[in-house]
Amino acid sequence: MRQVSQSYRTGKLAVVDTAAPRAPAGGVLVDTTVSLISAGTERAIVDMARKNLIAKAKERPDLVAKVIDKAKREGVLAAFDAVRTKLDNPIPLGYSLAGRVAAVGAGTAGFARGDRVACAGAGIANHAEVNAVPLNLVVPVPDGVTDEEASFVTVGAIALHGVRLARPTLGASVAVIGLGLLGQIAVQLLAAHGCDVIGIDIDPAKVERAKARGAVAGAVPSREDPIEVVRAFTQGRGADAVVITASSPTNEPLVTAGELARDRARIVMVGLMPIDVPRKTYFDKELELVVSRSYGPGRYDPEYEERGRDYPIGYVRWTERRNFEAVLRAIETKRLDVQSLVTHRFAFEDALDAYAVVTGERLEPHLGVLLTYPAGRAEQPAEVATATTHARRDRSTLGVAMVGTGAFASSVLLPALAKTAGAKLVATVSGRGLSARHAADRFGAAHVLADLDAALALPDVDAVMIATRHAGHAAQAAKALASGRDVFVEKPAAISEDQLAELAQAVAGAKGRLQVGYNRRFAPFAITVREAFAQRRAGLVMIARINAGRVPGTSWIADTAESGGRIVGEGCHFVDLFSYWANAEPVRVSAHAIGAEGAYHRDDNVIVTLTFGDGSVGTLIYTSMGDPSVPKESYEVLCEGKVAQLHDWRALSLTERGKTRTTRALKADKGHAAQIEAFVRACNAGAPSPIPWNSIEATTRATFAIERARQDNTSVEL
Repeated sequence: MRQVSQSYRTGKLAVVDTAAPRAPAGGVLVDTTVSLISAGTERAIVDMARKNLIAKAKERPDLVAKVIDKAKREGVLAAFDAVRTKLDNPIPLGYSLAGRVAAVGAGTAGFARGDRVACAGAGIANHAEVNAVPLNLVVPVPDGVTDEEASFVTVGAIALHGVRLARPTLGASVAVIGLGLLGQIAVQLLAAHGCDVIGIDIDPAKVERAKARGAVAGAVPSREDPIEVVRAFTQGRGADAVVITASSPTNEPLVTAGELARDRARIVMVGLMPIDVPRKTYFDKELELVVSRSYGPGRYDPEYEERGRDYPIGYVRWTERRNFEAVLRAIETKRLDVQSLVTHRFAFEDALDAYAVVTGERLEPHLGVLLTYPAGRAEQPAEVATATTHARRDRSTLGVAMVGTGAFASSVLLPALAKTAGAKLVATVSGRGLSARHAADRFGAAHVLADLDAALALPDVDAVMIATRHAGHAAQAAKALASGRDVFVEKPAAISEDQLAELAQAVAGAKGRLQVGYNRRFAPFAITVREAFAQRRAGLVMIARINAGRVPGTSWIADTAESGGRIVGEGCHFVDLFSYWANAEPVRVSAHAIGAEGAYHRDDNVIVTLTFGDGSVGTLIYTSMGDPSVPKESYEVLCEGKVAQLHDWRALSLTERGKTRTTRALKADKGHAAQIEAFVRACNAGAPSPIPWNSIEATTRATFAIERARQDNTSVEL
């Protein structure tokens, strides 16, 4: 399929070929017929991408601070690599479209193939020929609504949510500042609520358009004072509410809104601008400022948007999905006219011409800019590839498929693979194909695919590297092993006992080898530490302090069903490292969580003690409560009068008999490249996996035991 993409580094737009997604579980696959370019939002995205690095930094000082912290912890080179990778990632554009259901995913009710639907969501309802859309971001289109009209569903919902936040009532006076696409829709919706609407914009034509569609008055700041217009219309009282749908680099709309408003009025900010509130005006009038969060309740909640869990209607009447339905109903009943807002139509092939209009490269007045797509795709079901049993013949070069092409795969695994002799990237695989397309172009893969089965159907794929979300690791690795492929899977190997049992069964019957991404044991400093204690006769005392940092509650990592939790998902690194240093498996764990009743009583604030079969003991302090500017990882290993101290993989000190020898590195090396090299060498030589299965299994079971011990505040025998 084809999709509109933009480089965040250069701002260059392109229509690219990439793999069509499959119907998602709990969602539908949609063949797009019409998509709407949101002139304001998408122009802002495009303009931002086209700025130079200094201008981008000025726009996002929060991200600059994170880069500086990373440079302090891991070195300037590591920070530079992270920034370069982030800038290289392509941006999918679009978030509002109409189309037809091409396929229905497992567990999805209420839709059938061929249904007309409207879809929403940045990164989901893209300017693409085919889109995979979760249940709560897709709604049926009424018979009385055209596809063109339905493509306004998201922009309509944004305007509607802003209007709802203004609490419109019959007879209320409401000013709308900014009469672009959102503003024009807001004017009509407010008028439908029985409000007297005053439209304000610098463009006289937009003011006249608003007056023709429900505004009772209008003001063009260059011709008349909006404050006087509002004051005259409201008998000197001022507006009961002000909805700001303009976007601005300054706080001028907020200043104007405060002047327009009556005492204790409500200001709703829908447009993009600095939130620099003029205190005196807002204080004197005791104004209420509300920032509208996009489409309505449910926005940015992964439980709602990704997993389809609805909010009870008795408690949340107008969720984002119900706002979508309300917009389509308003169009159907002629209370909202969006057809008259269409100023341009472009065939999808000419999408770049459409953006030339939106960005001002072609100076043409515009509001609704539509992309139309070729018909007939819905009648052509996507071919589903079938995995084939693989028998490798050529041992000189390992053909690799990368499954999952997110930030970590693109910035760490794929660059390491590209530098490894004896390996060739054959295919990239991603459920949302834009990142897979970019990775394939960057690293020279011949195939861009939508799922693992498609990769396993390729005869030149000898090995699979898996870097998807944690919950899918075990099943994907087991499937690839069953097909006869070698498998490298990022940590963790599994997030539950059932998954681990499934993977163990696959390993037992596999001809290929399995390696898990426990990279730290391959780091040069880790190897040096092990060698330093090679002649010991007693057990090691090992200490790891991990300043893990907080994870936002909306992140998939915070969802234990997806990640397994932070100890299972990341703590496994440190369990494996202890096992490597001790050259033994853990036999007992105890764990204590911090703050039984506090906000920090989670799996990311734990003190763990592990006892190993050789008598070694490791203490893991894993916490999210530290300052992020402090190094993330610090280790100490003590035994028989010798001490090793390792700080963030950039400095290693070995002290013995009163003498200390310190080695420093310009860039933190956590062993990512070395682990890939070891995996490829083993595959090409037909040698055992660099990490034995019994060690992988023991580490994984230890993390499960830590979770049980943490919850019970006790010890668990392994």
